Amino acid sequence: MGLFERYLSVWVGISILFGVLAGTIVPDWFALVAKLEYAHVNIVIAVLIWLMIYPMMIQIDLASLKDVGKAPKGLILTLVINWLIKPFTMALLGWLFFEGIFAPWVDPQSASEYIAGMILLGVAPCTAMVFVWSHLTKGDANYTLVQVSVNDVIMVFAFAPIAAFLLGVSDIEVPWETLLLSVVIYVLLPLILGMFTRKILRKDNDASRLDHFVSQLKPFSIIGLLLTVFLLFGLQADTLLDKPLVIGLIAVPLLIQTYGIFALAYFIALKMRLPHRVASPACMIGTSNFFELAVAMAVSLFGLHSGAALATVVGVLVEVPVMLSLVWFANRTRHWFAPEPA
Repeated sequence: MGLFERYLSVWVGISILFGVLAGTIVPDWFALVAKLEYAHVNIVIAVLIWLMIYPMMIQIDLASLKDVGKAPKGLILTLVINWLIKPFTMALLGWLFFEGIFAPWVDPQSASEYIAGMILLGVAPCTAMVFVWSHLTKGDANYTLVQVSVNDVIMVFAFAPIAAFLLGVSDIEVPWETLLLSVVIYVLLPLILGMFTRKILRKDNDASRLDHFVSQLKPFSIIGLLLTVFLLFGLQADTLLDKPLVIGLIAVPLLIQTYGIFALAYFIALKMRLPHRVASPACMIGTSNFFELAVAMAVSLFGLHSGAALATVVGVLVEVPVMLSLVWFANRTRHWFAPEPA
């Protein structure tokens, strides 16, 4: 785990501070960036999101799908958590807190947008960082690749319907054209391009060129994330200064969701008697989020100034330290699982 990944929350926090500061000093510059859009897609944010997503999609090996049937229980756990439980519990927590507990402190329009951002986080299963979590828990790297690849294929078809359903249930207007366009731009096209890139770089079954290329792209991916955070918080500067506790309010249900989903997945993995090398990454995939995609979707659907965009960025802020704490827990409880042959 590199320096940037290990301290990602620190860099995100610094980007937030600089973004808010810049937003108060040069608000006209951020307003200009906000106007650079086509078909409800902000051009600047789209470029930055691609910097984040494309390197992740290169790591997805769809050829691994042929191994899906070899050990199905861990994959079934991941799919059930990601697509049948997690999106709905995230929406439920959003309603509970922002239409109930936090209602006295949040206006209805902002509450609706925060819920929307949480829903978009909940429908986006982790793609790249889960390889880090799997490695740190000594997970089966090949099996993790199968799990992530299957989830990404499902995401192409399931993200839009589930997101639209939960947003609609929340009485949030869903611009279907923008939603579908965003899925194509931020999921389908990067996945296809990643497949072709991977095929070209591994045409001689030599993984070294692929690994080198991905490592070269990594800094740009981090820069894209931090610049996106900088822009979003610069645009939200006035709101944050008027309501400084809003980040904390958003973080509360996100933390409950993350720890709650992990606890549920870990308990089920124990009952299913999965080996730790499969159970741990399966639970990590079900717990963490593809926050880059969630940010892109929130910006496309609700705008750069929206509470939905703000909620997805708060997800970035809390995810890394929380996931590191879960890595620590998973490693400390390895003995709960049946020992495996050396």
